[in-house]
Amino acid sequence: MKYVRTVAWMILTAFVAIFLAMNWGDPVDVRIWPSTDGNNFLFEWPVGIVALVFFLLGLIPTWLYHRGMRWRLERRISALETAARSNALSRHEPPATTTDKLGPTEA
Repeated sequence: MKYVRTVAWMILTAFVAIFLAMNWGDPVDVRIWPSTDGNNFLFEWPVGIVALVFFLLGLIPTWLYHRGMRWRLERRISALETAARSNALSRHEPPATTTDKLGPTEA
């Protein structure tokens, strides 16, 4: 399974590298914060970098939500497994008997 995951990451990395290489043309102006006095925060970045940065800005909250839900569900599953295990152990314990240690008495 690790092999498949490694190949998938290699393919994704190749696609990102190809995308950046194809879009590494003229830089575009990116206005980070507009102001009224004309002192804008302007950056000149290639289109590929702009697309990659904003893709990652959109991906990060979704990824964090996914990781949080996965963590929460793994905790719930672990708690349910522990409860089921303790319930199964308590049902299969032999009942306590008060038999005479000397054996049965003869009548």
